[in-house]
Amino acid sequence: MRKPQLVFVIALAGGLAACGESSSLQVIDGTGPSPKLPEPNKTLIPTVNIAPAVGWPAGGKPTAAAGTQVAAFAEGLDHPRWLYVLPNGDVLVAETNAPPKPDDSKGVRGWVMEKVMGKAGAGVPSPNRITLLRDADHDGVAETRTVFLQNLNSPFGMTLVGNDLYVADTDRLLRFNYEPGATEIKTQPIKVVDLPGGTLNHHWTKNVIASKDGSKLYVTVGSNSNVGENGLDKEEGRAAIWEVDRATGNHRIFASGIRNPNGLAWEPTSGALWTAVNERDEIGSDLVPDYITSVKDGGFYGWPFSYYGQHVDVRVEPQNPDLVAKAIAPDYAVGPHTASLGLTFAEGNRLPAQFKEGAFIGQHGSWNRKPHSGYKVIFVPFAAGKPTGQPVDVLSGFLDKDENALGRPVGVVIDQQGGLLVADDVGNKVWRVSSAK
Repeated sequence: MRKPQLVFVIALAGGLAACGESSSLQVIDGTGPSPKLPEPNKTLIPTVNIAPAVGWPAGGKPTAAAGTQVAAFAEGLDHPRWLYVLPNGDVLVAETNAPPKPDDSKGVRGWVMEKVMGKAGAGVPSPNRITLLRDADHDGVAETRTVFLQNLNSPFGMTLVGNDLYVADTDRLLRFNYEPGATEIKTQPIKVVDLPGGTLNHHWTKNVIASKDGSKLYVTVGSNSNVGENGLDKEEGRAAIWEVDRATGNHRIFASGIRNPNGLAWEPTSGALWTAVNERDEIGSDLVPDYITSVKDGGFYGWPFSYYGQHVDVRVEPQNPDLVAKAIAPDYAVGPHTASLGLTFAEGNRLPAQFKEGAFIGQHGSWNRKPHSGYKVIFVPFAAGKPTGQPVDVLSGFLDKDENALGRPVGVVIDQQGGLLVADDVGNKVWRVSSAK
């Protein structure tokens, strides 16, 4: 075993205690249209600072922003990660986790990451189902739930076009026939297109949304590594947003160099496609900020060769200066290592006036930063289709005084009554934020 690997194992073997360097900046310094980007700080032992997943105590809940309140919309779920609201108001929740990916856990690095994710609450088997939640009396609590779809393969994104329901499994995009008001689907799916998966499937989540006219589908595909260390041949079709023709399944790369895109949404003023992206790890607690950005057709956003535009990542070999020269800087940083996943725009919400125009972002929380970052839901104000000003905490308090994770927010969506729903995959709940009465 090489010495750096041995040091890493020794440092982690005693319970995965916090180790490595610490932040010299505040999270807010790495937030906004022009975040501070200090020099990389690559240490022998990468920073590992896990918030152990413990779940909520009886009666516990997050702290809601002034003028709002939060309550459980649904409880007792099994690793809920993503949400979708059907036209009749029913809420679909993907209960899901990573698929088996044995080649991703090989070697010292893979072993370490497996332990890290397990302690952070991501080590449970995937339920592989989508559950339907119905709040028929509109009191903000789902009184019924049914298994809507099962025997899937780490499902994540969902979108409905007419009576066609699309589900993004980890390795393929599926189409199901949906009858309005149905509480379950038993018919077999039709495969639209294969997606990158397999036994090495580092970023496994795949999201999907439809174009406004319904003719195209946009699918997120995360990278197969942190910064290409598994070989760039393993990144074919990855770190990208695909555009899929709904009728034929033909696809092309719509935008690339996006390390791990998750949330996708259409900005209501400009009509532009936006995404929430997890950036790279292991060059310090202050690098690299995760971000939200509009996505340009044909745009390249740097990964793995550079970050935040044309800041070269010297760890990547061989380099590609021609691509770096084309790298587009994101629109808005949302803090280093915040694991910003969920993204939905404010359109249709009935929260206080300060939340009327902008984006809600679910931040799953850091493992590679000391002190922790994320573990909250934030709101980024927009004006004229662009972010403006500093973010506002919508839900916080997901960490207790001992830095344990009571919950971890993921998907966010506006429900039919104008409330904000938040999937919490450690608390096993869906929270609902509404205006305070």
